[in-house]
Amino acid sequence: MTSRVILAAIASCVVSSVMFILPISADDNGLSPEEQLGKAIFFDKNLSINSNLACAACHGPEVGFTGPESDTNAGGAVYEGSIPNRFGNRKPPSAAYATLSPILDFKMQHKEALFIGGNFWDGRATGEKLGNPAADQAQGPFLNPLEQASPDSACIVYKVCTASYDVSFEDVWGAGACDITWPSKIANVCRKKNGVVELSEGDWNKVGMAYDNIALSVAAYEDSSEVNRFSSKFDFASVGKANLTPQEQLGYALFRGEALCSNCHIANGHHAVFTDFTYDNLGVPRNPENPFYREHTFNPLGAAWIDLGLGGFLQTRMDYQQYAPVNLGKQKVPTLRNVDKRPYDGFVKAYSHNGYFKSLKGIVHFYNTRDTKPSCESQGIYDATETMALANDCWPEPEVSVNVNHDELGDLGLSPEEEDAIVAFLKTLSDGYVPPGE
Repeated sequence: MTSRVILAAIASCVVSSVMFILPISADDNGLSPEEQLGKAIFFDKNLSINSNLACAACHGPEVGFTGPESDTNAGGAVYEGSIPNRFGNRKPPSAAYATLSPILDFKMQHKEALFIGGNFWDGRATGEKLGNPAADQAQGPFLNPLEQASPDSACIVYKVCTASYDVSFEDVWGAGACDITWPSKIANVCRKKNGVVELSEGDWNKVGMAYDNIALSVAAYEDSSEVNRFSSKFDFASVGKANLTPQEQLGYALFRGEALCSNCHIANGHHAVFTDFTYDNLGVPRNPENPFYREHTFNPLGAAWIDLGLGGFLQTRMDYQQYAPVNLGKQKVPTLRNVDKRPYDGFVKAYSHNGYFKSLKGIVHFYNTRDTKPSCESQGIYDATETMALANDCWPEPEVSVNVNHDELGDLGLSPEEEDAIVAFLKTLSDGYVPPGE
C-alpha cells in the first residue's frame, strides 16, 4: 500500500541517523574497531551459560544470517538453546539488514494503528532503550533461558571484558570501561542457571553501561558491509553489471505488479531492502513440528499455545494495549534478501515466522492459492505439514484466524509458470553474486 511505502522510506532515513558508528579506523576487511568487536561477540560461544552457543549458531552468515542447520529447518525450525532440550518458539529471523529497521512507532491510518519498525518477529525489540532496535534485540538472547541462558547481564560483561578478542572492549569504549570489581567466584556463578552476581551500586552502574555498549557493538557489526552486503545478482543488474534472465525478469515484473509482493516487500532498485518494516497476518498455519509445543516448563499451554505476534507484545504495553486486538497474529514483514542463500544444493531453508514452509515454491504457492483451496481440516487432515498440504491440494487453517490479510494474497490467480518465475526472481536476491568477467 502506498502509505506503507512512504512510511518505510521515511523510517529508513531516520534509522540511518541513529546508527552508532565511531569515527575510528577500519581493518583490512573494512570493519571499524567497533564492528570488529561486535563480530567477535557475535561469534563467541563462551557468552552462553554452557559456552556452546554463539549468536551465529542461529544466525549463520552462510545462509544470510538466519538458521544454518538444514535438519532443524526441515522440522520445527526452532533452534535449541545453550541448555539441552530448551527451545524457543519461533524461527530465527535474519540478522542481515535488520539494522535498517527504525524504532517501533505507529501511524493512524483509516482509524487503525499501522506499526512500523522494531526487531524480533513480534517487534518487542522496539529500539526505545538504546535508540536502535538491532541493539535492543542483541540484548535479548544473552539472558533468554531458552537461548544463551546467561543468568545475569554482569556475566556477559565479565566474559567480554576478560575475553582475548583482537579488539578489546576497552579499545573501543575507553580505558576504564571494564574497571569493575568482580566477585572472586563470578565464573562459577555464571555457570549456574539461577546464578546471582553481587556487586556494589557503582559497579552495577558500570555493568549497565557496558552491557548497553556490548549490544551497540553487535548492532554495529550487523550494520557493517560484511552483513548488509547488497551484493546480489539483483543489485548488479540494477546498475547494469548483470542481466536477469527472461524468467527472472518476468518474476520481477510479477513481483512488482500482479503478485502484489512489492506492496510490503519494497523493490525500488539498487539497495532495496525488500521490506516495509510493518506487520502482517498472512494466515500462516501453525507448524505442528515446533518443539515449543513440548516445552512444558516455559510453555504450560503445550500444544494449545497460539503465537499472537505483534498483538501479543502490544498487550504487554499499557500505552499500546488498545491497539492489540487488530494486531493479533501479525508478524514482522521480513526482508527477502538472501531468502534463497544456502551453502549447498539440497540444504533446507525454512520460511515464515514459524518455519512452516520449506521451499520458496511452497510459500509462493500459498500466497497465490491460500483462499482457493479447501482447508486440510475439512478433509480430515489435521496438523498438516507443508508436504502433506501440497500432496493433498489443501491448506491448513491459519494459526490466528483474525486480522488475516485477504487484500494482498490468497487468490492471486497466478499460473504455475508465473509462480516459478517469481521463485526464479527471489533467487537473484542472494548476496555474494560474482558478475561475469569479475
